[in-house]
This record gives sequence, structure tokens and C-alpha cells, in this order.
Amino acid sequence: MMQIGATLPANNLHVFPARHLSGGCNYGSPLNPLGRTYSTKSMIKSTTLLTTGTTGQKHLSNLEKLLGTGPRVILSEPEVVRDPSSDHGSSSESENRGKGLLEGLNLDRIWPENAAAEEMSPRHLNQLRRLLSKNGIEYSPRNSLASRWREYHGSDNWTGLLDPLDENLRREMIRYGEFIQAAYHCFHSDPATSADEAPSPHHVALPDKSYRVTKNLYATASVGLPKWVDKLAPGLDWMSQRTSCVGYVAVCDDHREISRMGRRDIVISLRGTATCLEWVENMRDLLVQVPGPKHPNYGQPKVECGFLSLYKTAGAHVPSLAESVTEEIKRLTKLYEGETLSITVTGHSLGAALALLVADELSTCAKDMPPIAAYTFGGPRVGNRGFAKRLSLQNVKVLRIVNSQDLITRVPGMFVSEQLDKKLRESSVANKILNMLDNNMPWAYAHVGTELKVDTKSSPYLKPDADMACCHDLEAYLHLVDGFLASNCPFRANAKRSLVKLVHEQNSNMKKLYISKAPGLKLNLESKVKMSSCLPRFFYRLSSPPIYTHSHSLSLLSVTSIH
Repeated sequence: MMQIGATLPANNLHVFPARHLSGGCNYGSPLNPLGRTYSTKSMIKSTTLLTTGTTGQKHLSNLEKLLGTGPRVILSEPEVVRDPSSDHGSSSESENRGKGLLEGLNLDRIWPENAAAEEMSPRHLNQLRRLLSKNGIEYSPRNSLASRWREYHGSDNWTGLLDPLDENLRREMIRYGEFIQAAYHCFHSDPATSADEAPSPHHVALPDKSYRVTKNLYATASVGLPKWVDKLAPGLDWMSQRTSCVGYVAVCDDHREISRMGRRDIVISLRGTATCLEWVENMRDLLVQVPGPKHPNYGQPKVECGFLSLYKTAGAHVPSLAESVTEEIKRLTKLYEGETLSITVTGHSLGAALALLVADELSTCAKDMPPIAAYTFGGPRVGNRGFAKRLSLQNVKVLRIVNSQDLITRVPGMFVSEQLDKKLRESSVANKILNMLDNNMPWAYAHVGTELKVDTKSSPYLKPDADMACCHDLEAYLHLVDGFLASNCPFRANAKRSLVKLVHEQNSNMKKLYISKAPGLKLNLESKVKMSSCLPRFFYRLSSPPIYTHSHSLSLLSVTSIH
């Protein structure tokens, strides 16, 4: 008798070829067909096929190719051909029919052990090997966007592209997310900045070689720490430095890529919080006014004090982030005058907040600015409704990628969802009261732009109770975007993003089923890729106190989570 692996029982081998031959059967996996009933005649026919020399060998060979388990097929004792006319044969045939019916019940949905065995079938093991292999990295189709680039850049607020998620937009989002990872890596590779001289240019390892870095960007905190703090942790003085590299500006220089995208794209990429003083700035969560006219319905635009401070403060030897960005974008737009241009600002966490400030500033810094879009991941609230409305009126398009389990996307401000706020404003009386609160309360925050919501619980690889660090991690975000199909669909089975980095950064949040299989696949999972936050892990443990509804109580939570 032939034994195939450990998932399919040997005494059911005669059932599978019959199903395979019947044609038109619909089953979820070669090792776990969905229910079908089979007649005695078909059972006898399948048994005959297995015992008729060349024909039987041919079907077994086809079965091995289908399952991809040729080396795992073991020849056991010879199969005994029973006379179907004998009483014993009839008894066996009846028993096999019963087993076929039980198998058709798809019991793996009832018993998790069977489901686990199905997930680790040879086909799934091959897929896991590919996703855990550095050499198995694949990308979504790189289709031409030339005829629709404005639509993908948000001209219509991505209407009709998000649910279900357009494959071209998925690739664009992941590509911009990888630009942010390059900003993190640029900082981690050389975090220190001298307080006595201008910083030397930082090397940025861009994931997309069709782009060229034109300028490093620096953010400076307006607060400082006593010098004795540096003596407590020798070698980590960069953690308390006021000025740090926060991102870069890059421009597409490849003519083939420009032709594919339909324009020359300028990217501004910004990382999240990485130094102690940046975390201190995050704690300053009161709203402050920003220059600009007061809207008659939405009031004076306001943004968080700490974010604005990091954006506007100049260092001892470097200009402010605001000044650096506007000067570089003006230079590039003049350099490529006459070409079709676009400006894309992308950021994660704190970088997402700074990205909105950058987009707001660029939209008014010069006439005839190219279309501006912001792709943000795990971004906190940045300003009030007046600020959100101003961005909209200035035609700045914002796509916020949000994890339902990421608490950072719900702070700072009052712990009220946008859906509830929108429902309350349907009443004219409630709307007047809320507008009054917006104009007078220092924590009346509101989100900006269009939202794409993903969920950690949808991933077949991550634990459903993954911790806050995982839910806010940039690589986890890109993993979820890669697997997202639609709000009412499961994680896509043909997700292409490698799991190597996710395994290393979120090992404790990966399901044991996949972690335990990785060593058995003989894969070298040693990685030199650094995490997107270089803060000690104890900072994440600070983010587990109870959630309060008052903004001041949320400020600590906000600071200990944004990275």
C-alpha cells in the first residue's frame, strides 16, 4: 500500500483518485476535499485504477506531482487485491463509503488538530518556505500607472480603490512604506549628531533604485536634558541629543519608471520617534494655533504643540525641518520645471504627524505646486477639525493606513471615535455644542483624510492578541496591507511579502505553528535588519496602563507608544 505523508490516511487513498478523476469537484485543498458523495460503482472503479499496473502508477505519479511530495512517498507492503464479489470485499467497500462521507464533513473545521495538519500540508509548507526565504521575495505586478496616476495619487480621494483594494494601489502603499523603512535604517546606521558642527550627509539605502536622494532632513527638539544624563549612559548620548536625522527627500531619476508612473515623483520620507527628546515632545499634547485664516465654520486651525515644535525648531548647525523641506522642494520644482511632477509625503507614527505638517506647508509655499499626497502609517491625530478642513481646502490628499488594534491611531485627544463624532453632528444642536468645544478645548483633535483600515487579527501568521508594539510596528503594517483584499474578505492566500523581517521583529507575536516550522525548513533566519525603533523594550511595557478618557491621562500613553 502507498502512504503519502502523514496528513492523508493510508486506508483512504482509494477515495482521492476517484475525486480527482470525477472532474469539476471543488475542494479547498488536495489533502482535504470538500464533501461529495460517491457511489459504490465509483469506489470500485477507483480501487481498480490503483491496481491496474501502468494506469495505477500513472495516477499515483500525477498525485505525487500535485502534492509535491515525490521524495516523501514510501513504498510499504504490496497491496492485496480483493475480490469485489466476496462478502469481505462488500464489507470493505461499505466501510470505505462511510469513511468517504465522514471525510466529506470537513472535520478540520471542528477539530483544530486537523486544521493545523491541513495548514502544514506540503503545499502550505512550500508557501511558508517561500515567505520565510530572503531569496523568495516577490512583488505585486508593476503595471503602468501613466493613464491613471492622478487617481492613484488621490485626486478623487481613492474612491473605488480601497475596498476591495486595487492591486496597483497596494503596491504603491507598500513601496512608500519601504521608503519609510529606509529612513529608519538611515538613522539607526548612524544615529549620533554632533552639537559642535554641521552633520555630514547620511547614506540612505533606497529600496527603489529608480530614486535618488537629494537631501537629508533633520528635526530638532525645543527642549533639552541636563548634561549629567549623558554620564548615566555612556555611549548613548545620541538618545538625548536635540537634533537627529528624521528622513530625506528623493526624486525619481529613471526615465522608464517616470514613463510607467506617468510623472516624475518627489518623495519626502519621515521616520517615527527614536530619541528621548522626541518622546518628550510627543508628551506636549496641547493644541496650539498655526498661522492661517480662521474658517467661519471650523474655527482657527490648531495642531499639537510637540509636533509643531519638532517641525519648526532649528538646530545649532541645521535649519528647521520646515525650512529644509520647503527650500528643497522649491529647488526641485524649479529644476524640473515644465515636467509633470507629483509630491508624495510618507511617514510612520511621529513621521505620519510630521508628514501632514509638511504637506500643509508645501501646499501654500509657492504658486502652481504639483499635486500633493500623503501616505501615512499608524499616525496619531495631529490637529483639530479646523486643521483637517484647511488641508482639504488646499487640495492636500491624505491616505491614512490604520490598524484597528493600534491604539496610537486613537490618540492624542478625547477618546471618541470619528464615527461617533460624525453621528452626533447630525443633530444641529449637538453640532453647535461640539463646534464650541472644538474652538475652546485644548484636546479637540480630529483625523485627516481617507482611511484604509487593516486588522492584526486577519493575519494567519500573527497572534490575534498581539501586543501593542506589534500592532504599531511598520513591518506589521506592510504585512497586513500586502494581505488585505477587502473589509469582508480574509487575508489573501497569495500574499507575496517575505515574512523574514516580521519573524525577527515580532517573533513573540507570531503563531507558534509557523515559528516551530521555520527551523525544520532549514532556513537561515539570521537577520541584520534593525527594528524600526531603537528604544529599549521596557518603553513598550510602559504602554500597558489602563486607558483613561481624559487627554492628560492619555499623554503618557501617547508618548510611550509612538515610535
